Amino acid sequence: MGVAAVDFVSREVAENLLFYPDTAVISVTDPGKRAAALPVWFREVLRLSFYDAVPGDEFIPVPLPGCFDRKMARLVVDFVDHLHAAPASYRLIVHCEEGVSRSAAIALFAAARTRAQLPGRERAWRANPWVLDQLIAIAPGLDIEIPAPPAG
Repeated sequence: MGVAAVDFVSREVAENLLFYPDTAVISVTDPGKRAAALPVWFREVLRLSFYDAVPGDEFIPVPLPGCFDRKMARLVVDFVDHLHAAPASYRLIVHCEEGVSRSAAIALFAAARTRAQLPGRERAWRANPWVLDQLIAIAPGLDIEIPAPPAG
C-alpha cells in the first residue's frame, strides 16, 4: 500500500493535529530550536534540523553547517521508501516552521517518489530549491517541478 497522500504544514499545525491513524511525519525545525511537540499517535516520525537556506545565493555563498545536505537527503529518501514499502497505507505530513519552503520541497519529492496524492501542490510554489536538488541528487530520475506562483 505505502504512501497514499502527502501534505505539508506549519509546525503549529503539526503540533495541533487531531488523531489521524496511519500518519507518519517528517518534522523539520531550525537548529537550536526545541523539537516540535508532536502528538504521540503518529506511527513513524523522522526529525531533522536545518536552516531554510539556499547556499550559493548572495546571502550564503557556500553550504554552511546547519544547511540541508546529502546525509539528510539520504535519511529522507530512506524514510519515504520505508513508508512506501509498508503493507499499511500512510498519510505523510511534512512540517517546518512556517510550512511553506522546506516542508514543501520534501513534500514535492515524497509525492513524486511514491506517486502519492499531494492535494496542496499549488501551495508549493515557495519550495526550497536547494532541498529539492539535494533530494533529487540522491534519488535521480524524478521530474519534479516547483509550481508557478499564483497569478496576481
